[in-house]
Amino acid sequence: MTMLRTFLSTCFTALCCAALPTAALAQQTLPTPVENTRIPVEDVELDGIEPVRQATGPALWLVSDEDSRIYLFGTVHALPDGLGWYTETIRTALEGSDTLMTEIPMQPEDDAYLAQYALEAGTLPQGTTLRSLMNTEDLAAYETAMTGFGLPVETFDSQEPWMAALALSILPLMQEGYSADQGVEKKLIAMADDDTAFGALETIEYQIGLFDNMPVDDQVDFLLATAGQIDKTFPMMDAMLQEWLAGDPDGLAQIMNEGLTEDDELTEILLYNRNANWVDSIADMLAGSGNVFIAVGAGHLAGPKSVQELLGQRGIAVTRVQ
Repeated sequence: MTMLRTFLSTCFTALCCAALPTAALAQQTLPTPVENTRIPVEDVELDGIEPVRQATGPALWLVSDEDSRIYLFGTVHALPDGLGWYTETIRTALEGSDTLMTEIPMQPEDDAYLAQYALEAGTLPQGTTLRSLMNTEDLAAYETAMTGFGLPVETFDSQEPWMAALALSILPLMQEGYSADQGVEKKLIAMADDDTAFGALETIEYQIGLFDNMPVDDQVDFLLATAGQIDKTFPMMDAMLQEWLAGDPDGLAQIMNEGLTEDDELTEILLYNRNANWVDSIADMLAGSGNVFIAVGAGHLAGPKSVQELLGQRGIAVTRVQ
């Protein structure tokens, strides 16, 4: 249980941000970060969409037939400011699409609902505390981890373990300047044409339910694993970001695959099953007509049982266009 739970939890950045109890939490002291050498990708001027021959930025794929064009774009849900990922190819695809689909609804009113729903779902009953759910050994490990990175041990006492785990997952990224407001989906929504329709592959309730419906013991394990890996969160995400900017899904998959065999059940629930559900939706879109731009976490478009691989198993051709 090394990097897998950290990777899977950071795939849910919108939920992670909603999980944070207060904005002040981001100001808690963590170890001083090492200066990074993140390099933005320059925009590429292209007249149209052609099959890719060389990586020119974050990967973009196309599924099409005579009356449908469905773009698949792998995203990073939270980013530092100032990265140059919005290429001419992506702009052309987005502006040529009738609908922009994200994992969950992400309009301003949806953000408010997400925060409220996550708070209600992730708050423990009155009289129960997070630490009261742990045995003596787990409690000692948890409190040692919390004090080790400068957080009061009672910080998450009112939260269910899954909620606390998500908050801990995003905290190191926030301190490095990552923000959901700079995330790809938020930027795509802002840049979409006024007549663009918006849709989602999943509901907010479904995504939160993936965690909230976990047995309590599994939630505690999730939290302890996250706390034990917090020093690896930023280095892992920064490495994934470099592969994403370089348009290298194989490199991204290599990082993911370091832990994918360690918890097969969790991987099925949070990654593979969702990919299969999305493939059903894409097949239905393809049976209809129109142009759709689908933006989902880049991890879903890399590695084994990716969306593209599952589409290929159905005989649906996927062409990389960036």
